Amino acid sequence: MSEPIYAGVELGGTKCVVIVAHGPEDVLERKTIPTTTPEETLGAIEAALLESTHRFDALGIASFGPVDLDERSRSYGHIVRTSKPGWSDSDVARRLERATGVPMAFDTDVNGAALSEMRWGAGRGMQDFAYITVGTGIGVGLIVNGKPTRGFAHSELGHIRPARLAGDDFAGCCPYHGDCAEGLASGPALKARLGGRSFDEAPEDDPLWETTAWTIAQVCHVIVCAAAPHAIALGGGVLDRQQHLLQRVNRMLGESLNGYMPLPCGSNYVRPPALGPNAGPLGAIALAMTASGRTSA
Repeated sequence: MSEPIYAGVELGGTKCVVIVAHGPEDVLERKTIPTTTPEETLGAIEAALLESTHRFDALGIASFGPVDLDERSRSYGHIVRTSKPGWSDSDVARRLERATGVPMAFDTDVNGAALSEMRWGAGRGMQDFAYITVGTGIGVGLIVNGKPTRGFAHSELGHIRPARLAGDDFAGCCPYHGDCAEGLASGPALKARLGGRSFDEAPEDDPLWETTAWTIAQVCHVIVCAAAPHAIALGGGVLDRQQHLLQRVNRMLGESLNGYMPLPCGSNYVRPPALGPNAGPLGAIALAMTASGRTSA
């Protein structure tokens, strides 16, 4: 019997990745599509899936959000209210499910990345794990007892209001909350703090990085206190380009917890994603495996 084939779609704010694979070591097709208007982008994704030369058994979709994940809701599978122009109320999941006619699973991009790291990467063998991405925004994928957390909405831990580092009086740039974590430490926040300059220009000893690391550590503090995952993977464009932040975040998380909850893995508790930039596309493949009923790597 041949190995099943899975299709995945990682829907991002600037680009989308369509991938067809048996698994992480056997990617059969991969296509990148710019994120423009919903009709243009989703039409191109549909075409890429339907034109695949491989017959796939299930589809996983990992999307930027916020999204509706309540399968009882009339808007299930939609991107709901978002700052991405034109994308609010866009039907993503049901549209692609109808087009392909295969079992489908839908979740946030960060939950997908967390699941892929648990199958094949930095969270392998764990049932409780978190994935944080710091880039254009701050997103958190939180997995508890092997499943993404669910409530009336998905986790939005990037929008917590953290304890501020002494002396940091930046107003923040989140259009909803001002000085939430995303408003203080995302890529756009760093650019605003630097007066429009790229954060690549800031040296490692710039005070900017102390406030950034502290803010991210506060997000980790909340995650630890709320769910006590066995590890946290920390990735995204900001961390990719400023890798010194990882050590600072581990140190500051320990300082913030102050011995109250001793962390497993010591200074490796907050760790880089082992799958790197492939965590997102492979997250969609991990979701497809879930849709097909496959629960193990």
